[in-house]
Amino acid sequence: MSPKRTQHVFVVDRTEHLSPHMVRVHLGGPAFRDFVDGADPDRLAATDKYVKLLLAPPSSGLTPPYDLEALRETLPKHQRPARRTYTVRSVDHIAETIAIDFVLHDDHGHDDHGRDDHRPEDGPGDRGLAGPWAAAAQPGDLLALSGPGGGYAPSTDPTVTHVLLGDDSALPAIGAALAAMPHDARGVALVEVGGAADEQPLEHPDGVDLRWLHRDATGAEPGALLVAAARALPRASRPVQVFAHGERTAVKALRRVLQDEWGLEKAEMSLSAYWALGRAEDRFQEEKREPVGVIFGVVEVPAMVLPVAVLGRG
Repeated sequence: MSPKRTQHVFVVDRTEHLSPHMVRVHLGGPAFRDFVDGADPDRLAATDKYVKLLLAPPSSGLTPPYDLEALRETLPKHQRPARRTYTVRSVDHIAETIAIDFVLHDDHGHDDHGRDDHRPEDGPGDRGLAGPWAAAAQPGDLLALSGPGGGYAPSTDPTVTHVLLGDDSALPAIGAALAAMPHDARGVALVEVGGAADEQPLEHPDGVDLRWLHRDATGAEPGALLVAAARALPRASRPVQVFAHGERTAVKALRRVLQDEWGLEKAEMSLSAYWALGRAEDRFQEEKREPVGVIFGVVEVPAMVLPVAVLGRG
C-alpha cells in the first residue's frame, strides 16, 4: 500500500486571467506554512514542482479535507474526489501563497476560460473538473492538494546552454524556469500555444531566445509545430541542459531528436509527458506503467502529421 499523502487545504486568495485561455489561482491560508515546512527542500526549489489536486464532482456536495478511505468504502469512483496534477507556477513566501495556472476551454465562455495545466482528454486542458473549478473559483473557496514533487531547476553555470521545449501544459514550468535563470544565462525556449493571444510576457534573460509557436492557424496536431521547430534548431553546444515537456507523442518525438540527432545523454535532459491526446488523466497515469507510456526506451514513436503548408515554411 502506498504511503498516505498529506492533504493541505488551501484557501483561494484571488484569481487573475493571464490570457483568453489561462487563469492563475493564488492559494493561501494556514496550509501554506505546513506545505512549505513539510516539503523536501530540493522539490520546493524545483521550477517544475507539481502538486496533486483533489477535486470532488460539484454534484457530490463534498468539501475538503476528504476522508478518502471512508469515501472509497461508501461512494463509487465517479462520485469521489479525483486527482489532477498541476505545476506550481510560483511560491510567494512574503504573501504566503502559491500560484497555479489553469488552461480553460472556449466552452466555458469568453470571460471565464479555465486551464488544466496537465493531462487533458483532447488538448492541453481539462474540460471536466479542474478547468471549470478554476474558472468559477472565488476568494474563500477551499482546495485540497498534496505534494510537492519535482526535480528540475535550471543550472546556474554560465557555460550551460539551456533548451526549453513545451506546449501550453508546460508553460507554467517554463515560465518558472526562465524567471529563475541567472541574468547571464543563454539558450532558447520554444513554446507552442493556440495563438498570439495565448502568449504571456515571461521574464527571461536577454541571452535566452523565447519563441512562440501558434498551433491553431496551422491545423497541426498538438506538439507537431514544437517538434518541427526543435528539429530545425542548430545542435546546442555542450554543456547543455534540456527541459522538454508536453503531449506524450510530441515528447517521444523530441526525445528522438535530442538523443538520435543531437547525441545527448539522458542525464542532460528532463523529459516528461504531461498529457496524451485522447486520454483523461486517470487513464494517462495508468499508461505510464505500460509500453505506450514509456518516454525513454525502445517503444516506437508514431509519426506526427504536419500540414503541407507548415512543412513548407522555412
